[in-house]
Amino acid sequence: MSELSLNAIYLARQRIAGLVRSTPLEYSPSLSQRVGVAVYLKLESQQITGSFKLRGASNAIAQLDAEQKNCGVVAASTGNHGRALAHAASQLGVRATICLSQLVPDNKVQAIRDLGAEVCIVGNSQDDAQREAERIATEHGAILLPPFDHPAIIAGQGTLGLEILEQLPQVAQVLVPLSGGGLFAGVALALKSASPAITLHGISMRDGAAMHASLSADQPVQVQELPTLADSLGGGIGLDNQYTFAMTRDLCDQLHLLDEGSIAAGMRHAYRQERQVVEGAGAVGIAALLEGLIPARGPIVVVVSGRNIDIEQHLRVINGADA
Repeated sequence: MSELSLNAIYLARQRIAGLVRSTPLEYSPSLSQRVGVAVYLKLESQQITGSFKLRGASNAIAQLDAEQKNCGVVAASTGNHGRALAHAASQLGVRATICLSQLVPDNKVQAIRDLGAEVCIVGNSQDDAQREAERIATEHGAILLPPFDHPAIIAGQGTLGLEILEQLPQVAQVLVPLSGGGLFAGVALALKSASPAITLHGISMRDGAAMHASLSADQPVQVQELPTLADSLGGGIGLDNQYTFAMTRDLCDQLHLLDEGSIAAGMRHAYRQERQVVEGAGAVGIAALLEGLIPARGPIVVVVSGRNIDIEQHLRVINGADA
């Protein structure tokens, strides 16, 4: 599919140059010693808006024509996509409306408001927020930019994969947080296009992992969205999923699920050993290594996808009060 080719990812990188950061890839002595091979952390948590989502959001808005930009953009989000879209829209002079469910943490809601986007809170799931975003797009003519199942979003996230290849050409395995699949699909497409031998691991939480349930059923299915430390990984993949389900099915070598205690342990390790504040979704790769789920074949790259956690919750986790 030409719109989701490696070339599309290279074009996305040209399009978003100056709008996003090239994030560091840092060697982790503690995890390398633990696993027995070299482990590196791709710190997308140091992206401008605190997560990888800025890549896809910036590419999606930048590729709109003038008439589309004038219509404004709308999206549903579990927090990080909305924050990224709000930031990208403000940089490119586009009006943005972000629909969120009541499960989205207050710190993420406020961050979106602070960036100048209009916020609409509706329902108790990502699916509820998605339906509201679709209503706004239909009734008001705004351009709907979904969090993951969109060619421009996927291509934008894929630029992270290009950076990994350039920073560590000999990479053997990559661990990627997996939710709707936009990040996984983009990164996997970039990496597998360069070297099919690279092993791609998708990592998610055990409770409410929609992509895992869908892959098990061999078709997109709905799951109950449950509270989790990895709140950014919540939500469905859409019953009419057009891109990320098939791409994840075809490109994912192994998929791992983690309980809440393991995710909390990953967050604590990130803080105490790596000196990084990381949200639950961003810590799942570290957690998978700590759990011994990944074969000792390196070098290994762990995508640390975001840092946007309420600081009080982070303190509770670090002190062992949560999970």
